[in-house]
Amino acid sequence: MRNSIVPLAAAIAVSISLLSASFPAHAEGEHGNGHGMHKIGESGKVENVTKTISVEMFDNYFEPEALDLKEGETVRFVVTNKGEFVHEFNIGTAAMHADHQKEMMMMMEHGALEVDKINMDMMEMDMGNGETMKHNDPNSVLLEPGDSAEVIWTFPKDAELEFACNVPGHYESGMVGKVRLQ
Repeated sequence: MRNSIVPLAAAIAVSISLLSASFPAHAEGEHGNGHGMHKIGESGKVENVTKTISVEMFDNYFEPEALDLKEGETVRFVVTNKGEFVHEFNIGTAAMHADHQKEMMMMMEHGALEVDKINMDMMEMDMGNGETMKHNDPNSVLLEPGDSAEVIWTFPKDAELEFACNVPGHYESGMVGKVRLQ
């Protein structure tokens, strides 16, 4: 995916146009609303960490590109954005990522998220019913260029998971990897 023939900026622009035309505004609000978390595992505790994995995000791919993990394992991910754009590391199912991409599009449309910047003051905006655009699920981090953060996650048994960047256009450009549970 690194040598994509379509430049990332063009892919983002096309994807934003297509997504804007394809999906109505999606107001699920604060990201802490569940997103089917029980299907994908749970927030892990530091004392249960059995492995630490460094994940680097570039402008259209992750390093590593896939994860081989054990069912029930608690992993600390040290995630660093080495790209020029805002990127997300999010653990979920393909269906969860599709839903979350709609929310991320809404964040861009409302100015909370720019190509290379997160407008934290906009993340507090009330989207109705007292819900905000906060990006605060324990299975995910959203990072500006050069930033790092940690995710500690305990993986379930028998789940089809992937990790992805759901910033508009990024998933489609190849920022997705498989989680293989053994």
